[in-house]
Amino acid sequence: MKPQKDPENFERKKLLDFADFDGARVLEIGCGEGRLTWKYAAASSLTFGLDPDFDALRVARADSPADLRGRVEFVCASAHRLPLPKEKFDLAVLAWSL
Repeated sequence: MKPQKDPENFERKKLLDFADFDGARVLEIGCGEGRLTWKYAAASSLTFGLDPDFDALRVARADSPADLRGRVEFVCASAHRLPLPKEKFDLAVLAWSL
């Protein structure tokens, strides 16, 4: 049995208490498999998940809830060179990435 991370959903509660994701354009640096992404993406208007790990992003895309597929985009890239030069974001999330 695979151990569950945050089964009490404390991470989501604290994240939503810390920042207002409602209608925000969000850049998540180091999104990995999207585990954290799905905890706030429903509140955002648009989310870009950025990660250099192609395989992790394949999992994130496969796990993407159908109702969020038009509002969440995953980009395979390093944070050193953002491939989104003219994009503007309201929030940036960097968690569990270091």
